[in-house]
Amino acid sequence: MIDSSIHLFSTPTLTLPHRRGRGKTVFSHQGRKRGGFLFILCMLILFAPSFSYSATLKLKDEVGREVTFPFPPKRIVSLAPNITEILFSLGLDEEVVGVSIHCNYPEKAKSRVRVGSYISIDFERVISLMPDLIIATGAGNPREMVERLERLGFPTYAIFPKKFDDVLQSIRHLGQVVAKEKEALSIIESMQRRKERVVERTKNLSCPKVFLQIGEAPVVTVGKGSFGDDLIRLSGGENIAGNDREMYPRLGMEEILKRSPEVIVISSMNPKGDYERVFREWERWKMIPAVKQGRIHLIDSDLIDRPSPRIINGLEEMARLLHPERFKKPMQN
Repeated sequence: MIDSSIHLFSTPTLTLPHRRGRGKTVFSHQGRKRGGFLFILCMLILFAPSFSYSATLKLKDEVGREVTFPFPPKRIVSLAPNITEILFSLGLDEEVVGVSIHCNYPEKAKSRVRVGSYISIDFERVISLMPDLIIATGAGNPREMVERLERLGFPTYAIFPKKFDDVLQSIRHLGQVVAKEKEALSIIESMQRRKERVVERTKNLSCPKVFLQIGEAPVVTVGKGSFGDDLIRLSGGENIAGNDREMYPRLGMEEILKRSPEVIVISSMNPKGDYERVFREWERWKMIPAVKQGRIHLIDSDLIDRPSPRIINGLEEMARLLHPERFKKPMQN
């Protein structure tokens, strides 16, 4: 995950073509590409469908930028899976017109136009969608990419949640942005109630030492300041890498043996991962308490590393794995 704040203070500039020879205009390759973008943009402006907006809204986003956009937005492009999940949970079925290639939930998101990845998007495809608002994440979308979208005239609002409670704040902020404050409040209240139930059920229990594996080769875990660390703590566990300065430290087997985890949770981050093999590799280390006691578990990575409304499901699942005696039945919303 790229952890980079977005700060945009540049203003659009127009670069004139250089002239040489007998008055002929010679464009560089970059100039031709810019000319193509401008042509496409002009054509789409001329023939784009018209929408009626009640107002424009200026808000400060989660990385401190002021963003002005038509309100409420009618055509939204999401640049990250967690943003897409939040927007659909707010009931924006028709307004979301473009998403990233990583957006796989809910099912409706798969039918939307794919505009690119976290770090690279198809600008011409974005232009063709004529969004009135783009929503980005400070934890993945590069500053340069967002700056270019702004220069093309597309308002871009960024969210930047870093822990569980920040997700609630991001949902509230996006509810304001898209005129769905009531729906946002309902989601937040439900998530807060469920979180409090988990904390209440585990507060007087002993905290098992937990190793959360998010990478196979090399072995990577979660350190201080990560979502995984926050979820382990909230669900009544002790992260064995919780004091590491790196957010995603690499630990060798010697260090893992030394820290002696009592529960090992493996995140399914790699969709092509052979997790049966990963389990077999862990089972070789019988001197680790988690292995000796058969407490090695697989968890859906989308539930624990995607800061969306489903992160509450990840918290409840983590609590069930750490304290099965207190979570024998699924928790009710």
